[in-house]
Amino acid sequence: MSTSRRTFLTAATGAAVAVPLFGAPAHAAGFDPRPGSDGVGDPLFPTLGNGGYQVDHYDLAFDFTPGTYDFTASVTLHARATHDLSAFNLDTDGHTIDSVTVEGRQARTALSLGKSGQELTVTPAAPLHKGTPFTTTVRYHGNGKAPRAGLTGWRFGTDGGFVSAVQSSRADTFLPCNDTPSDKATWAFHITAPEGYVAAANGELTGKDRRADGSAVWHFALRERMPTELLGIAVVKGTYLYGSSHTGLPLRHLVPRGREDFFAPIVARTPDHLTWLEAKFGPYPYSVYGLHIYDGYTDALENTTLTLMGTNWFKDAAGRPTYENTMIHELTHQWFGDSVTPHDWQQAWLNEGPAVYYAALYSEERGWSRMADKMQATYDKLDAIRASDGPPGLPKALGGTNIYDAGALVLYALRLHVGQKKFDRVMGLWPRRFKDRTVTSEDFIRHAVNVTGDRGVDTFLRDWLFGAKNPPLPGGRT
Repeated sequence: MSTSRRTFLTAATGAAVAVPLFGAPAHAAGFDPRPGSDGVGDPLFPTLGNGGYQVDHYDLAFDFTPGTYDFTASVTLHARATHDLSAFNLDTDGHTIDSVTVEGRQARTALSLGKSGQELTVTPAAPLHKGTPFTTTVRYHGNGKAPRAGLTGWRFGTDGGFVSAVQSSRADTFLPCNDTPSDKATWAFHITAPEGYVAAANGELTGKDRRADGSAVWHFALRERMPTELLGIAVVKGTYLYGSSHTGLPLRHLVPRGREDFFAPIVARTPDHLTWLEAKFGPYPYSVYGLHIYDGYTDALENTTLTLMGTNWFKDAAGRPTYENTMIHELTHQWFGDSVTPHDWQQAWLNEGPAVYYAALYSEERGWSRMADKMQATYDKLDAIRASDGPPGLPKALGGTNIYDAGALVLYALRLHVGQKKFDRVMGLWPRRFKDRTVTSEDFIRHAVNVTGDRGVDTFLRDWLFGAKNPPLPGGRT
C-alpha cells in the first residue's frame, strides 16, 4: 500500500484516529527508528540476510540476452518493518544499481562489500514505523558472467542461456533480496526470452506476451512461500513436456531441445514417484511440479516446483535407472526443505537427512541396494566425521556427510528406536503440521516426542544430533 496514513481504532475509546505509519516524525511518542542489521546471525553465514524487515512478496522482471549474458531487471519487494526502521539492507552482488524507491519515493543508497557479497544499504525518504507494510523497487542491470564475490548462482550452457542454482547464499547474484532461509515469501516472475528460447521459473506459467521482435515475456506465479535459496529461473533452448500425476497435479518438464524422445520416458516416471511419496507425507505441497534437465549443469537441486538436474545423471538411462534415486531425493525436498524450511543453515540435516533416507528406501524396495548396508557404512565412519565436521545437528560447514548420510542415519536410528509405525507417523505428520513454515532441530525433537508419546526420544535425538561421538545403534548394532 502506497499511502502514508491508515485509520485504526483506539483500544480505549473505539474512536477512529489517523495513525501515521510511514513517514512519522522522529519525535513521535515511542517512535525510535534505527537501521536494520546487515545479517540475521545464521551460525554458518552470520552476515547472510538482513534484519529490520520481513519480505511478503517478490515481483521480479528479468530481461536476459543469450550469448552476451547481459540483463536488465527490476524487483519490487513487498515487506513489513519489524522495528522502527531508519534504513535497511539488501543482499546484492554483481549488479549495477540504477535506482531505488521506497513507497514510490527516491531513497538514498550505499554499496559496501560484505563477507558473503555486497550490501546495499537503503535509506528511505522518511523512516518506517514497526509493522508498516512498504514496497521497495530496485532497478538494476549487469552481466551474468561479470566477476562477483565468491561463488556465483549462474550456470551456463552451450546454448548461450542460463539456469539459476543459488543454494545456499547466491540468490543475490540474480536480484537484490533478503537472502536467508528464515524469510520466505510468495513470488511473481516476468522473464523475457528472445525468439528461439524459452523461459522458466518457480510456480505456474500464468501467461506469455509475445513482442514484435519475436521475443516473449513469460509470466509465472508461486503462490506458496519460498526462500530465496530455491530460486529457479532460466532462459534456455528447451522444450516443455506436459503431463499430470495420478491425482491430476499438473506436471511440466523442461528438457534440451532435440532430445525430447530420450527424456520423455524418464520424466514420465514422475507420477509414480509422486504417488510413492504422497503415500508417506500427504499431498504434494504445491500446485505444479516438474524437472528441468539442462546440459549446462552437473548437479541436482530442489528448486521449488522445478527440480534442476544435469544431463549427466541420465547416462545410464538404458540400464538400471538408478537416476531415479536422485529424482526421489530432490522430490522429497519439496516437502522437506522447500515447504518445511530450516530456519538457518545449521539445521540443514532437516533437508538432507529425509532426502537421503527416502532415496535409499526407494532403492531398497526396488532391489538396487540395502538400507542397512548404507547405514552401517555411514555409522562406521561417523565418529571421525563428527570430530572433523561437527555432528549432524551442529555442522561446521555445509555439504558434508554429517548433513547428508549422517542425517539419514539419525532417522534410521529413530526408526529402530521407536518402531516403524511410530516413525512413519513422525515423518508423515511433520510436513503437514509445519507446511510453509521455518523450523529448527528443536522443533523436530518436540514433534517426535509428541507424536511417539515417548519422552526418552528427546535424549535419544539430542545424543544423535549433537553428541561428540556416535551413540550405539538400537538393537545392539555397532
